[in-house]
Amino acid sequence: MESRPFTEVRRPSVLIVAAKWWPLSARVASALVKHGCAVSALCPPRHPIAKVSGLKRVIRYAGIDSLSSLRSALTSTRPDFIVPCDDGVVAQLHSLHSSDPPLRALIEDSLGDPLGFPIVCSRELLLKAAAQLGIAVAHTQRVLGPEDLIRWHQQAPMSVVKVDGESGGNGVRICGSIEEALEAWRDLTKPPHMITGWKRLLIDRDPIALWRCGNRPAAAITVQQMIRGRPANCMAACRNGKLISIVSVAVLAADGPTGAAVILQRIRNEAMETAARLLAERLKITGFFGLDFMIAADTNVPYLIEMNPRSTQLGHLEFADQGSLVGAFSAHWCGIPAPQALNPIPAGSIALFPQALKAVASRHHDSSYLDVPWDEPALQAELNLLPWPQRQWAARLYHAFRPIDRTAAVEYDKAEDINAKATRVARRRADVAVQ
Repeated sequence: MESRPFTEVRRPSVLIVAAKWWPLSARVASALVKHGCAVSALCPPRHPIAKVSGLKRVIRYAGIDSLSSLRSALTSTRPDFIVPCDDGVVAQLHSLHSSDPPLRALIEDSLGDPLGFPIVCSRELLLKAAAQLGIAVAHTQRVLGPEDLIRWHQQAPMSVVKVDGESGGNGVRICGSIEEALEAWRDLTKPPHMITGWKRLLIDRDPIALWRCGNRPAAAITVQQMIRGRPANCMAACRNGKLISIVSVAVLAADGPTGAAVILQRIRNEAMETAARLLAERLKITGFFGLDFMIAADTNVPYLIEMNPRSTQLGHLEFADQGSLVGAFSAHWCGIPAPQALNPIPAGSIALFPQALKAVASRHHDSSYLDVPWDEPALQAELNLLPWPQRQWAARLYHAFRPIDRTAAVEYDKAEDINAKATRVARRRADVAVQ
């Protein structure tokens, strides 16, 4: 690709959209600004994104009619592309694509081919598509009734019961018996109640909570094979189904058995990268997406367990040999070479800020690079605090009676141990073949 000075390139206009109070949206917004994008944001009031320097505009994500709020933001900012930062926003964009023909071109330019929309939002359909491409997947099947779970547990002692439409580890239950699986079924199939929606709006300050209560389809429950091993994930940047850049990591510490990673280590894994490339091509994805895997302890094979059809925690991380995913995507959109990393992360494990500090202490803390946004002091100060909704009197009163569950961090071996195990497995197989 021929290099052109950045001054000769039009700055892409970006709308970043966040309903959850996750730090990743602010980190991605900051990275987009640094890479020359003209960034506006749609988010709840007092969101950390508002602390990012250099934004063109911050728009309030209204909670009473959030879909209209998103529609208005798209028409008023007229971005070149949209960066959704949580699954509920992706669902709203899919809804607008169906109902608002004038917005379809923009949404397709941001997310990709609409024929893939139903697949990326369904664990069952996504894993079926992956298996057809030859990707190793965790065995998964649709649950239509309790009898399906009973039959499953007659063949396997463990199961992972999941419901579509949730994220961040919510809607996932690890079950060690038929009784636990049936309890998970009853819990996950409860129809959304408006009281829960109002709680999530008023206490959690989730602007799309009411919309999801009124628009959530019948619960799609799946049961998945429990794979013994350790979690890993990757995030990819792509355009029109072509992979631009990818980052893969092994999880060293997670916020609970089903929670997000808080300490991680970059790895190179050909099977994970191939899975991302094949799915991007098959679904003709544009933008960012993440894939979650379990690396089997006995074979070191990464099994795909699900997709996140939006930006994840890895988008802003800069590495000396490839820069960041945000930088690569922005440069590709502009038609210029990917920029070199300005502040590359040192080799080794990475403690995500502030998640790693707020999780239960891990043995990996002291040896990990803490990913603090030193060049964004206002954002750093905000992220050091509890999320703004949890600092308000309503939430403090509510959680005095219903405390937040502080799940202990789950820890795993460092990535060097993965590679050593892979070598041992390969040698054993070679020895068997010789014999």
